Amino acid sequence: MLYARLVPGVTPPAMREDTRRVEIALPLKTIVVAASVVFLALAVVSIKDTLLMVFVGIFLALVFEIPVRVFMQKTGLTRGKAATIVVLGTAVAVTLLALLFLVPLVDGLIDFLKGLPQTVSDLRESDELSWLGDSGAAENVQQGANDLSATIPNAVDAFLGVAGGAFSAGLAVFTILFLCLFLLTDMSRLQAAASSVLMPGSSERWLGVWERITNSVSHWAIGALVIAAIAGTVQGGTAALLGSEYWLALGLIAGFLDLIPNIGATIAGFILVPTVWAEEGLTAALIMLAVVLVYQQIENNLLTPTIYGKAVNISAFFVILGVTVFGALLGVLGALVAVPLMAALQIVIQEVTAERRAIVAERRAALEEQVTNEQPPPGDELDTTPEPAVRAN
Repeated sequence: MLYARLVPGVTPPAMREDTRRVEIALPLKTIVVAASVVFLALAVVSIKDTLLMVFVGIFLALVFEIPVRVFMQKTGLTRGKAATIVVLGTAVAVTLLALLFLVPLVDGLIDFLKGLPQTVSDLRESDELSWLGDSGAAENVQQGANDLSATIPNAVDAFLGVAGGAFSAGLAVFTILFLCLFLLTDMSRLQAAASSVLMPGSSERWLGVWERITNSVSHWAIGALVIAAIAGTVQGGTAALLGSEYWLALGLIAGFLDLIPNIGATIAGFILVPTVWAEEGLTAALIMLAVVLVYQQIENNLLTPTIYGKAVNISAFFVILGVTVFGALLGVLGALVAVPLMAALQIVIQEVTAERRAIVAERRAALEEQVTNEQPPPGDELDTTPEPAVRAN
């Protein structure tokens, strides 16, 4: 330090050595961090299928949490027994329903997709749309229908990929199922373990966040399945009453697309109405359109608030944003689970910013009170009217 003071601008050897060490250490640290990020990204990509199964297992555990609690309250069973009965019982019920209805549903869907070129052709040749018959857009739609129909197999087993991937699909299903079951069984232990490493006030806070997320995901999943079943039944049943040959496939499409929030029902309308138009004419299509529109209003204003309640309460913009982002990351699965994921993210953000929002609200209230106190009381305003001048005699 004495040397530095006596000779300004000259760096001592020790300081130069320290400077060189810093200059060498920083790039090396950056390289190590960048290499770690690249390695982690490659590792995630290489095991993305496994991570996807883990994600689905955790998600299903959150879905089953509320039914398991209700079952425990009704029967008095332990968590492990209740979780086993609920999860495995649901798996057996879904398997039986698949054995009963999967083949006719898939057959109907295959027939619809196979007949799509003829449906588009009939629509082009209808009296109301005959002017579109030779346009470029109509030709593109017709070609797209032909290409799609050509890729659809004739048999159910080929459509589902049963012949080639039965073992892989079964292994994935059992892995997801038991991930969900074991997580449900150990849920209370995991919460206790998380609570043991958190400070007392923070423990109750974040366990409350976990509880809110669980309620949101579980209520959304149950409500979404109920509403999708209603949508498929109403719109597929309407197509059947109007005489559509593909009513079963149309009901399946309407129910499945209804799981995608906000835009799914609209997409289903663009499929159902033209199909009925091509089969049964304009009058039937208008009736189908009226049913779709009326049902959407009933669903948005009656069914959704009643079934979901306040468990999933996010704006339409963030719903579309979530569908777009998670759909790009996880495909159809991401679009389906976008709402509970966005709701969970909203809950976490609300909790993280709760203290900040409380401080801001307090400051604003204090500022408003200060402004109010500085204003003169009513009736005490200064009289600024000029006095009349005194005329000299």
